[in-house]
Amino acid sequence: MEDSDRQLGQRLEKAIMSLLARRADTASICPSDAARAVYEGDDEGWRALMEPARRAAWRLVNDGEVEVTQGGRPVDETEARGPVRIRRARR
Repeated sequence: MEDSDRQLGQRLEKAIMSLLARRADTASICPSDAARAVYEGDDEGWRALMEPARRAAWRLVNDGEVEVTQGGRPVDETEARGPVRIRRARR
């Protein structure tokens, strides 16, 4: 991973955790929320950050910080297809 990619990934991870911290314990966010939070423009350029945001979420899953869900149930990276949500890991 290049330094710029690593920095972007870290910014997205921080955005995910920050967005979740401002919501109820049971609330979830969309990866697009993190992409929009990190994107520094007014146009649709945040869309290019969707895949990096999803990758950041999976890293946080591996760290035990969050769960990625579909239909309200946790999924793993190999079974996730289509839209996903991110929530704090259930402890």
